Amino acid sequence: MSEFVLMTDSSCDLPGDLSALMGISVVPLSVTVDDKDTYKNYLDHREIPIHDFYNLMRAGKLAVTAAPSVGDFTAAMEPALQAGKDVLFLGFSSALSASYQNGAIAMNDLREKYPDRKLIAVDTLCASLGQGLLVYLAWQEQKKGRSIDEVAAFAEETRPHLCHWFTVNDLNHLHRGGRVSKTTAIIGTALQMKPLMHCDAEGRLTKITAVRGRKTSLIAMKDKLKETIVHPEDQTIFISHGDCLDEAQYLADLIRKEVPVKDVIINHVGPVIGAHTGPGVMALFHVGTQR
Repeated sequence: MSEFVLMTDSSCDLPGDLSALMGISVVPLSVTVDDKDTYKNYLDHREIPIHDFYNLMRAGKLAVTAAPSVGDFTAAMEPALQAGKDVLFLGFSSALSASYQNGAIAMNDLREKYPDRKLIAVDTLCASLGQGLLVYLAWQEQKKGRSIDEVAAFAEETRPHLCHWFTVNDLNHLHRGGRVSKTTAIIGTALQMKPLMHCDAEGRLTKITAVRGRKTSLIAMKDKLKETIVHPEDQTIFISHGDCLDEAQYLADLIRKEVPVKDVIINHVGPVIGAHTGPGVMALFHVGTQR
């Protein structure tokens, strides 16, 4: 059985220390602020501290994101192939970014050069720590000694059950990204309406409902988890946040009081996702009956 490298891109939002422990390869996306300064979105935030990024957004700066190029993926994959290893790439939802497509193109090009190596690309149809959770679960399967084909099949079988629940604190960021109308943003902000959204089976961000007030939206996320989670005692659930750690811990405490989950991992929403959702975004991820 050939050894293989597990690869993803930085929209997975995994904690930097955890990704290093896992030994996975992470290809960074990038973010450009005010058409001037461009930063690679490394998981350790070495080019721009995450708190600094969100402060720029609070100051009204415009952030634009970009996927890694085909060349970026080729450069990341080739050392593993040269070392005689196969590559399994789990990419950011193709409905939200070109990252998966560019990684898949790089693999197609490299297959001709390395015909004896196996390269498999899986569209996670996930975002942020939802993608991170699927990568984490795939890594656990890899640790069990599963083959690249077995881990890829596991990722595809688990993908429809990877639940994403999230809310934002400021509808204006969703308006700028084309997710809500200007009228909805103005009225919703005035009424303190908070959307409850999820990542659907096609990997798109869609609105489920809206509630009034921040704490009500967090409680609604907890309730969605309770409705859909399977085998919570065996699950490590993930929470990501847009520079609002206290509220992320509040959500984790809500869940722990009512659901016997194995563990909770909390991390920042990185600049790539945060550029579209703004400060105060809160997201919750787990394996459930269906998305």
